[in-house]
Order: sequence, then structure tokens, then C-alpha cells
Amino acid sequence: MSKKVRVWDLPTRLFHWALVLLIVGLAVSGYRGGDAMAWHARLGYAMLALLLFRIVWGFVGGRWSRFSAFAFSPRDIFRHLRGDSGPDALVGHNPLGAGSVFLMLFFLLAQVATGLVGDDEIAFTGPLNRFVESATGLAATSYHKGVGQWVLLALALLHIAAVVFYLVRRKDNLVRPMIVGDKELLHPTEPSRDDLSTRLRALAVLAACAAAVAGLVRLGG
Repeated sequence: MSKKVRVWDLPTRLFHWALVLLIVGLAVSGYRGGDAMAWHARLGYAMLALLLFRIVWGFVGGRWSRFSAFAFSPRDIFRHLRGDSGPDALVGHNPLGAGSVFLMLFFLLAQVATGLVGDDEIAFTGPLNRFVESATGLAATSYHKGVGQWVLLALALLHIAAVVFYLVRRKDNLVRPMIVGDKELLHPTEPSRDDLSTRLRALAVLAACAAAVAGLVRLGG
């Protein structure tokens, strides 16, 4: 008999959907250019605060939101591909999903970092551009507008394709648990803590990350 288990705490779920909205907003404002670049910068700062929050939450968040819960080895990945995953790989992020999370975090951080120091010599100069050489700023902009955005687009499309694959072929709805937080599981599983204390801690972490980003941006003021 299956049992409902809290897998994704509310802060993790809000992070996930806020990330989606920010990526869409950044893509739209970036392609519009002109006056929209001011919003592109603001959304970029919000993205950095969100990413910093997720990194910290990966150590102090709910059981299945912690990096330790999905730091799978290459052997775990091969077992998963053979359909021989351990029970923990079927609760939160599976081995392939874990790889997607780490890659997305890395390349989003790279995209934000290149935006902070970039200079397109037309409509936007990052707040930290004055701390780098001109050639570095131009190279950062080239990556930001070229390779960086295409890598993120590829990762986003792969993520969507994986969600559809698991839904259609394996009858595993990965979206619903990220909305409601709970999963129906057949084996005893430790749930993620998701109470008022957890949520207040998440709010404090987010506030600290936002303050850190604001301080960083002021350095270029």
C-alpha cells in the first residue's frame, strides 16, 4: 500500500517555480533590449539571490532538497539507466535529474556572473564591469549572449523532455509533487521537514542572500 510522503518542502517548490518565471522574464527582456534592459538587470539580480538561496538550502533545507540526498555516483547513474535504482533514487531527484540540477545551477551562475561583469558597448554594462579588464568584459558579454544562453536553452528543453518521458513512458508525474510537495511511495521513507520553523529559516536565508546581492551590486555604484 502506498503512503503519502512530504518530499519537497515549500521553499524548494517556490524556488523551482520562481526560477521558471525568472528565466522566462530574463529571456523576454534580454531579447527586447532597449528600455527592457533595466528590468533584465533587476531580474538578473533576483536570479542571483535565488541561486545563492538554493545553494545554501542544499545544505540546510528539507531532507530531499539537500545535495547529500542526490549526490549520486557514476555507478548509481548506470544502475538507474538499467532500471535498477535504489529506493532513495525514486524519492527526490533521480540520478539523471540530479545531474540536470547541478548543471543548471552551474550554468545559471555562469550566466549571471558574465552579466555582472559584461559590457555590450551598446545598451548595458554590468555593475561589476569596472573591476575587470575591457577584454574580459567583452568576452563575458560574448559568452552571455552566445554560448551561455544556448546551453541554458538546451538544458531547459532536456528537462522538459525528461518530465514528459517519465510521465508518458514510466507513468511517473514529476510535476505534481513539485506543486503539492507530496509523493505516493510504496516503501517507508523519511519525509522532508516542512513546518513553520523550516519556512521561517528559508525566509531568513533568502533575505540574507538578497542583502548579499544588493551589497555586491552597490560595489559597482
